[in-house]
Amino acid sequence: MTGSEVPPPSPEASPSFRLAYVPGVTPSKWVRIWQERFPDIPLTLHAATAAEAPELLRDGVADAGFVRLPVDRTFFSAIPLYTETTVVVAPKDHVVAAVDEVTAEELADEVVFHPLDDVLDWERPPGQPAFERPATTADAVELVAAGVGLLVVPQSLARLHHRKDLTYRPLVDAPQSSIALSWPEEATTDLVEDFIGVVRGRTINSTRGRTTSQTPPATEQPKRKRPAAKNTKGAQGSKATQGSKRAQGSKGARRGKPRRRS
Repeated sequence: MTGSEVPPPSPEASPSFRLAYVPGVTPSKWVRIWQERFPDIPLTLHAATAAEAPELLRDGVADAGFVRLPVDRTFFSAIPLYTETTVVVAPKDHVVAAVDEVTAEELADEVVFHPLDDVLDWERPPGQPAFERPATTADAVELVAAGVGLLVVPQSLARLHHRKDLTYRPLVDAPQSSIALSWPEEATTDLVEDFIGVVRGRTINSTRGRTTSQTPPATEQPKRKRPAAKNTKGAQGSKATQGSKRAQGSKGARRGKPRRRS
């Protein structure tokens, strides 16, 4: 049999967990907990864009993923985790850097890039549109660094694409992006349940988590037999009677006449 004819190991024989995540999400904390709790089940990471992540889950390439909401709730289950602050990315010498926060109205005369992979749900993006939309957020950051416009993104993406010559400030009246743990509802496996427990901070002994090889089920301890009840009343009465007889015998000996010596 050649190498190409060797059948792949079955999932039952070699279980693994596949996790997708979008830019801006740092899954390292949860991965570390998983590795400590389930050292015999490898976890594989799949980096994906916000648009790609749901498709990886839908196609079965990943078991679960950290995605940006919204998702199709007729197909996916989702646990919202947190909502990000929206920020304006600008050069450090820009007027934006001199204030604590910015409003959309204050950006009315600024060129604001709206990349094709934008994750914010705008009715109308703030500022003046650029001549052409950048393909990616990374491309837009390069244009901001060149001093030809500004960029509005969730704070995690501003941190992801941080540069020493750029800064960012909160945009107070902008839509926000939320991160959720999501998976196909009909594919809620035991491993998915285990990862939900990790993300929600359940302990390994939590009653809501399923039993694993690391947490063997508790065995019922045999009940100890109670010793047979003693007739303490009778025993006490017997002891009292014996004590009384001994006492009477002792008194009788003392009252008797002494024996004469021969």
